[in-house]
Amino acid sequence: MIEAVRSIQPLLALSCPALASIFIVLSGRRPNLRESWTLLASLGQFLLILPLIPAVLGGGCVEWRFFTVFPGVDFLLRIDAFGLLFALTSSFLWILVSVYSIGYLRTLEEHAQTRYYCCFSLAILGAVGVAFSGNLVTFYIFYELLTISTYPLVSHEQTPEALFAGRKYLVYLLSAGCFLLAAVAWTYSMVGGTDFVPGGILTTSAASRSALVVLFFLFLLGFMKAAYMPFHAWLPSAMVAPSPVSALLHAVAVVKAGVFGVVRTVGYVFGPTLMQDLGLGTTLSVIAAFTMILASLFAIAQDNLKRRLAYSTISQLAYILFGAGLLTSSGMKGAMIHIPFHGLMKITLFLCAGSILVASGKKNVSEMEGIGRSMPITMGAFAVGALGMSGVPLTAGFISKWSLGLGTVEAGQLGLLAVLLISSLLDVVYLFPIVHAAFFGGSNPPPAGIGRRAVREAPWTLTLPLTMTAALSVLLYFPNPVSEIIHRLVGMAVSRLGLG
Repeated sequence: MIEAVRSIQPLLALSCPALASIFIVLSGRRPNLRESWTLLASLGQFLLILPLIPAVLGGGCVEWRFFTVFPGVDFLLRIDAFGLLFALTSSFLWILVSVYSIGYLRTLEEHAQTRYYCCFSLAILGAVGVAFSGNLVTFYIFYELLTISTYPLVSHEQTPEALFAGRKYLVYLLSAGCFLLAAVAWTYSMVGGTDFVPGGILTTSAASRSALVVLFFLFLLGFMKAAYMPFHAWLPSAMVAPSPVSALLHAVAVVKAGVFGVVRTVGYVFGPTLMQDLGLGTTLSVIAAFTMILASLFAIAQDNLKRRLAYSTISQLAYILFGAGLLTSSGMKGAMIHIPFHGLMKITLFLCAGSILVASGKKNVSEMEGIGRSMPITMGAFAVGALGMSGVPLTAGFISKWSLGLGTVEAGQLGLLAVLLISSLLDVVYLFPIVHAAFFGGSNPPPAGIGRRAVREAPWTLTLPLTMTAALSVLLYFPNPVSEIIHRLVGMAVSRLGLG
């Protein structure tokens, strides 16, 4: 049994985005003050989460119980190693995206900025709340808050295309919420509780094997935020949103909450032993393998840069499901560590796409020829992100893909190893031509005043965050205090699942 340390720290961390959303609305007529609340809340939340690291690495967890929802279920915040990993990722990236958002929205003179910052804060509240949830009921509440708060962000532009994308977003994710609620209720009826326990709370004595299989698929449908195929169409459509929102959807909050939920279900509701006994691990890995390949093929066909990156996200999220389904120590390690590493690499790519739009107005891959010579910092960061997504050594992406490869060997699934290698090759196919065209394609751009404006780097508020995430995508490959904490958290989480 993991020793729990009772602390109000998790509640204080969640109060930062909650209070910020209120102060942002009250400061709507004063842009500088409104943006200051965003920056202070993001920094404050991260600084409140950091002190939780020693308690968790010391072998315990940190929890705060609010009240009893119904017998056997409390509204419970409990931070273990896996949850802390996700919370640290979300809160840190919120700081960078907040700085980026200020530059992006001001430069493009976007409308409804108060609504934007308010909903962004609520979305981070939902994401970190998901990470801190100690049971399925608490998880469900924050998970649905995340859906509702991100809808205005998806439809932010208020164009017919954006409004359609927003409705599509709600149809998919609210429907998923219904499946998840059914799964949570059914789980409670089986075992009389919903707490996350390493190794799982379900057994074959709780229900028939066929009922447990159906329950697992209910959970899988509930986690459509993971965007596995064929329940992925909402994600490319959501690319009509501003680039910082796309970065939020793809790297920080929404899709990560989906895959986080699947891994929680595998490791802490069903447990590896029951998953293996029911043959559900192989099923999950096959679904993920199908998504990895097909999404990459779709990505190759996209000319719009953000849509190409969207299909890339669908493929990369499937790596996390793939590793969880292997039910091996290395596979689960690869799945968990890919959450922060993919977050850094993918947010780099989306922030670069936004900077290109701000600086040049270009949205399509076919327009990228020569832009690397005008925006070397931005496209250099993009190249780092592309290398990491492809799993090239000296980037963080290599570490997670190496662990996934070892996981397939441990599971004796060499066919799945081949899928992993093919998928990584396809990552190269849809990302590297962009980098090549940017630095080596076309002729040098003509000077300003000859039929076009001069293209130069975006303002520093946009360039600094993407430079930092690109640098971290490389630095986390090497031993250092930050990478050591990540590996220790992942190692602790995996060992408690009985996988090594």
